Amino acid sequence: MPIDPAVALAAPPTVEQIAWDTSDVLLYHLALGAGGDPVDPTELAWATEAGSAVLPTFAVVAPTLRTTEPPRVSYPGVEVDLRRILHGSQRVEVHAPIPREGKATVHTRVADLHDKGSAAVIVVDSTATGPDGAPLWTSSMRMFARGEGGFGGHRGPAGPPPPPDRPADHTVVTPTLPQQALWYRLLGDRNPLHADPAVAQAAGFPRPILHGLCSYGMVCRSIVDHVLGGDVARVTAVETRFAGVVFPGETLRTSVWQVDDRLLFTSTVDDRDGAAALAGEVVVA
Repeated sequence: MPIDPAVALAAPPTVEQIAWDTSDVLLYHLALGAGGDPVDPTELAWATEAGSAVLPTFAVVAPTLRTTEPPRVSYPGVEVDLRRILHGSQRVEVHAPIPREGKATVHTRVADLHDKGSAAVIVVDSTATGPDGAPLWTSSMRMFARGEGGFGGHRGPAGPPPPPDRPADHTVVTPTLPQQALWYRLLGDRNPLHADPAVAQAAGFPRPILHGLCSYGMVCRSIVDHVLGGDVARVTAVETRFAGVVFPGETLRTSVWQVDDRLLFTSTVDDRDGAAALAGEVVVA
């Protein structure tokens, strides 16, 4: 049985020691398109040692920086073929600014299982603490496992709230590059869907698609730069639902609504008549 809820939810978390340095952070920022204008001080603050800030979405790649094998969906009580998996949503909450060099202990577990009937939703939570025991971040990933529902579980909560029915307060345009996925895969996600044309075509796509977590980070950086004036320290959480695919080289258009302490956003693809890509929120201090 690929999913055994009793085993999965009762299993203790796995524990992993991780470390990263400034070069890892700079590679992450570059893989998100930082440095597009190599004489812009804002761009250089992300892409060189001229800056010190780290995007909170770095938390999703910090545990996989040294990974060179394709990812697996393998946890106690959960063993699912990667070809059945769709990354549904991602949330990162930062409890303190992420340093450009650091070490952490990461605890990861299957936190919940939702039964959608035709699919199961696997909720995997990770918490990272620094060497002093202080919390650094909490990450929550939801994966749709096609054909694995029907086990009698609950359907799960709703996602981030929809934006208000009024014009957006901000609109941000974010271009991607044709080689964007090839850069991003160096951060640990070697899924061939993002690099091998034959694998992409077998999955029903005309060419390799961009990693959802890459577009997630790119939109976060665009909102920080263009809505928050570059003040990444104001971001306390970033959540998104992956509403559609993005192909490397396409342009994202992100609409942002300010609602209390949240920046609700939707991202669409200019190149495909506004096809949906992302929808979520940035929580700000």
